[in-house]
Amino acid sequence: MKKSKIAALTIALMLPFFALSQDSNLGNWLIYIGNKKLNSKWNIHNEVQYRNYNAIGDLEQLLLRTGVGYNITESHNLLLGYGYILSENYIGESDDKESVNEHRIFQQFTTKQNIGKLSLSHRYRFEQRFVESDFKMRFRYFLGLKIPLKYKEDGNNPLYISLYNEIFLNTKSSVFDRNRVFGGLGYKFSKALRFELGYMNQFFENSGRDQINLIAFVNF
Repeated sequence: MKKSKIAALTIALMLPFFALSQDSNLGNWLIYIGNKKLNSKWNIHNEVQYRNYNAIGDLEQLLLRTGVGYNITESHNLLLGYGYILSENYIGESDDKESVNEHRIFQQFTTKQNIGKLSLSHRYRFEQRFVESDFKMRFRYFLGLKIPLKYKEDGNNPLYISLYNEIFLNTKSSVFDRNRVFGGLGYKFSKALRFELGYMNQFFENSGRDQINLIAFVNF
């Protein structure tokens, strides 16, 4: 399938979601995830997430994240990172917002494996969070799965289904923080670029929220 057709298909898929989100509680996340390979062992991670309460223009959260990673093997990576998060939280049932700033240090271990046609990834992340004057710690476990829609032995499988689940656990008080479930379609244009478009449900202890996620993965 030509790139122009993929771009047109992506836009066509996005338009109904954007139209729906303008009149509902459906939010939208635009995500960029980059990776710079320095050599066979070291890499630099960089990430920007622009999260909206609706289609776009009603900021929920801006997340900036970076880190330095080390490859233990080709499938195992350790990373030390820093994140800055600006949250725009609504106050009660009003239309007023308050800004909350968070600085975050995190350590993570990622491992990848193939089972037949399936590609699995596991990510274990431990966060130290400085939220205004509060200090919090949190553990996260991410399980991702990629399923090619047209399998080829040479590994050239550009169109795939992407699924993941991630659970967040606090170290004190209310241990359960949230859980995220995602399902969508991905397309790999090259080794350097792939996109994913899908639906994510974020479940909290007493509430939930739905998002449409558009994710760009860039290796350079």
